[in-house]
Amino acid sequence: MARSGINKREIDKWARNLVKETNKSLERAQRRNPPRVSAQINATTSAVSGGEETENSGHLPRLLLWLDEQARQNPSHYINVGRFLEEQQLHDEDASVLAFELEQRDYVQVSRNWGGEAPDVHLTDAGRAAIYRLKKLRVDRAARLRHTMDAFHRWLFDTAGDQTPINPVLFLATPAAYFAGSEITGGELHEALAHLAQHELIDEIDTEPVTVAITPQGVRCALAGGSVQDHVNQPRPGTTYNTYLPNAKGVIIGEQQNFTQNNTDGVDPTLFVQLAGYVGQVSPILGLPDEDRVELERVAQDLHTEATSGNPEPGRLRQFATQLKDKLLEGASTMAATQGIQMAEQALAALM
Repeated sequence: MARSGINKREIDKWARNLVKETNKSLERAQRRNPPRVSAQINATTSAVSGGEETENSGHLPRLLLWLDEQARQNPSHYINVGRFLEEQQLHDEDASVLAFELEQRDYVQVSRNWGGEAPDVHLTDAGRAAIYRLKKLRVDRAARLRHTMDAFHRWLFDTAGDQTPINPVLFLATPAAYFAGSEITGGELHEALAHLAQHELIDEIDTEPVTVAITPQGVRCALAGGSVQDHVNQPRPGTTYNTYLPNAKGVIIGEQQNFTQNNTDGVDPTLFVQLAGYVGQVSPILGLPDEDRVELERVAQDLHTEATSGNPEPGRLRQFATQLKDKLLEGASTMAATQGIQMAEQALAALM
């Protein structure tokens, strides 16, 4: 049974306990069932956000930051990449491959005299600049949240794409649970889960401990190949309004006898059409200076044009209606102006 939220304290508690013991438990599970656990261990963010950006390229950001620490201790020395793999217990990784990937980006110089051993490398100026960018990026909260959503969503699809419920904290033990070389925290995972659930990409299952399952919409998002934000921001079909104003002469600026409009953006333009037409009618009797009257009628015409277009844009409707209201407030005190102000307020309220 789904429930409305995931308890943050529960996530943090499980994260601390699970991450501490995860390598041993996953190794035991891998011996019992190699294919499934291998998918969990090997899930990376290389397919997230394009895959070529350093901050999302597997272990490379962590290696760069580690090299920075080592270089500060021994500025002029070459550093053995194998030590990084030993310290991080990345026994399945190839030190030579990591070194060559950094060399291709011009971040390190590789010593060619290692004789079959793990290569020694030295940071270049480009590497130091990349480290500087990583350190700035890792404190960008919005970027961290976007990455956490993308990385968890991709991991969930790879690990349990058949909609099997799974403990989300397992994600924190994978290589994907890093951004710009720093660990994703339990709190950040909790926030990402809340957003994914809000957009119906995952279901939260009422179990002990808490589990989640990818939804059919989440599967479609993964198969589309874009980011979670790409999926969230794509246009959605809105409510269709059929607006018909019979005998509209005098209500709509111009000489149309009838006005019919269909749009699917979820915006009902009727009140804006009526506002534009009303202002066009009463502008000569508002007692405004000619220059102000001409400007008022110009804005009314702009509003009419936007409101009667195939797909009225809410921002432009709000802009023109607000301008009309402000001009009526500034330059007129008649009953006709008061009526126009009220019509503008009603139209603007319809956009809320």
